[in-house]
Amino acid sequence: MPKFAANLSMMYVEVPFLDRFELAARDGFKAVEYLFPYAWPAKELSSRLKDNGLEQVLMNAPPAGVDAQSIDQAWSAGQRGLSSLPEYKGEFREGFKTALEYALVLECPRIHVMAGLIPEAQRALSSSPASLRTSSDAVHTNSSMRDCYLENLRWASDQAKPHAKDVLIEPINTRDIPHFFLNKQSDAHEIILETGCTNLKVQMDLFHCQIVEGDIAAKITEYLPTQRVGHFQIAGVPKRHEPDTGELNYPVLFDLIDDLSRQHQWSGWIGCEYHPLLGREVGGTSRGLGWIRKYQKV
Repeated sequence: MPKFAANLSMMYVEVPFLDRFELAARDGFKAVEYLFPYAWPAKELSSRLKDNGLEQVLMNAPPAGVDAQSIDQAWSAGQRGLSSLPEYKGEFREGFKTALEYALVLECPRIHVMAGLIPEAQRALSSSPASLRTSSDAVHTNSSMRDCYLENLRWASDQAKPHAKDVLIEPINTRDIPHFFLNKQSDAHEIILETGCTNLKVQMDLFHCQIVEGDIAAKITEYLPTQRVGHFQIAGVPKRHEPDTGELNYPVLFDLIDDLSRQHQWSGWIGCEYHPLLGREVGGTSRGLGWIRKYQKV
């Protein structure tokens, strides 16, 4: 059966972050993911994981910045990664080193590296309003950003490989994050093949994929067998609440993932990266988990 990980950046937000581990475990989750661990000591987070019998299966490298304060400021200011931005190569690499240090303490096997935003001066690559293809076109037409992206991903993968860590890249829709550099599944897989890095994988977020491309079942069928999909994430489309609240038929997709996983020995996780509809209410996340009760493993 599918294995689900609670996303603690979005779920159980009615309590302070460090208290969310206990609530996730109480609801039956065996694993968690979240955006950034850097505001807390790695040993404290490790203790929360162990005390609650949880695995950490995914975390993000810094969106920018090199310490807890600058990382938080960067995210609040709207920065969404540096790996494709040539002028920030040093800062990206310093931040990734910090991420790797945390991943080692947390025994987290996957580090997501955000691609970053196309600089304003380079956004004329497409004239389509609110374009869902502007950034994808940039993957192919902006040679300096593409070259930097490839170089940084090879470097990060080389840093992570001796520690048995995967580096993940995620296509993100530009409705939620305008001008994000990477939007399409095919572009992400092309990038991975071009780097030649065996521990560089795709973080296949079905929420973003549906908004940009649709045809989800066909894309899962195409890409999961390649062993280049490192992790799935889910949310209802279009409002990003529980997966049973939107337009996608997730039970069908879960069955497909489960079937393909058995065929191709894929043993990854499905991250629940959604905002619970009642998430700000006490117990709201837990009350919204009816969709998951039918599965043996959460």
